[in-house]
Amino acid sequence: MGMGERIAEWPVLRQLRGEGGDRLGLRQAVESDRTHHLTARTATADRVVESICPYCAVGCGQLVYVHGDEVTQVEGNPASPISRGRPCPKGSATKALVTGPGREQKVKYRRPHGTEWEELSLDRAMDMIADRVIDTRRRSWQEHDDKGHPLRRCMGIASLGGATLDNEENYLLKKLFTSWGAVQIENQARI
Repeated sequence: MGMGERIAEWPVLRQLRGEGGDRLGLRQAVESDRTHHLTARTATADRVVESICPYCAVGCGQLVYVHGDEVTQVEGNPASPISRGRPCPKGSATKALVTGPGREQKVKYRRPHGTEWEELSLDRAMDMIADRVIDTRRRSWQEHDDKGHPLRRCMGIASLGGATLDNEENYLLKKLFTSWGAVQIENQARI
């Protein structure tokens, strides 16, 4: 392609000629062959999952586009009464949080009295946590006090919620720990 042919293909010249009725340069006149063949990441998704932004306690709604087992895009949810589909800069970067190469896929664990970290699968780590919760609850359960008054509480488990959790998350944590019989339940935002 010669220089004259390349100049004739410049978007501004197509716009001035009014090709496709696009004198304002909003559609075809400024579209290159490359951009004409681009496909949105959301177009290839198998399903869309509604979610909540993980970054702060505001709780903005998100739409997570998934193709197979891979997250292809994360966008603001226009149906969210909080953000109305307009995420902040951190919320806009949620896809990088989920798919970034620095994301840990395993759990780091150091055994009691150990000096080295070892990697465990997430399933193994969750089983270990569940076993420890059950054992601690069993060992520290108080059915009643010295006078026979009912207590039904677990004094060996406590919870301190984070200020980055939203109200719903803290509510669910409160319900979970209360169901275990814990009485020491607090939130960092109130301290």
